[in-house]
Amino acid sequence: MEEIKTLTERTSDAIVSYIIKQELKEGERLPTETELMKILDVSRTTLREAIKMLASRNIVEARQGSGIFVSRNTGITDDPLGFVFIKDKKKLVSDLLEFRMMIEPRIAARAAINATQKDAEELEYLAREVEKMYELGKSHKTEDAKFHAKLGEISGNLVFPNLMPIIFQAIDMFIASTNAELKYETIDTHRAIVEAVKRNDPDAAEDAMMMHLIYNRNYLRNYNDRTID
Repeated sequence: MEEIKTLTERTSDAIVSYIIKQELKEGERLPTETELMKILDVSRTTLREAIKMLASRNIVEARQGSGIFVSRNTGITDDPLGFVFIKDKKKLVSDLLEFRMMIEPRIAARAAINATQKDAEELEYLAREVEKMYELGKSHKTEDAKFHAKLGEISGNLVFPNLMPIIFQAIDMFIASTNAELKYETIDTHRAIVEAVKRNDPDAAEDAMMMHLIYNRNYLRNYNDRTID
């Protein structure tokens, strides 16, 4: 039996179709409420309910006084898999790292294959930003996440960007769990990844990323052993 959708649900579907047909990108603004009401032939109340529904799914963002915009990381919530509800955070950090080892070395390899000179320069800049945060004694998690996101972008893999909230959480939780002590290992392996990408050397990029994650895994194991003792 076909599900009967409410007017609000049908309106939200119509807004998504509009975004796709108009090829609106992340951060771009939709028409005004009045214009959307005319385009979709709905009342202001129905439109606002539909916008709230889409905002809860991180598809649009309503900014008071500015308008309605396509969300960043469209359709992806900060915690898509509900990690906040997992009690065993120590095992979660370990399992997230294992997940990254399955995915990111191949992403680095693909990035090396596809990278232009401009891509490599942007990646190198992001690696330096991580180093700068280390030198300033500040958290480098945002810059670190940007570095890994850039590799995913360069790789051209359409699935990886949708996994970035998971990667972000993995990076954030690892840094929090280990007090960000892997300074030199992180800097050295990031540099190795950058150099491999600059040379368009997929094998070296894959190896460098695997080494980066192995350092993390080994440190995490030793750290957990110390905290148990």
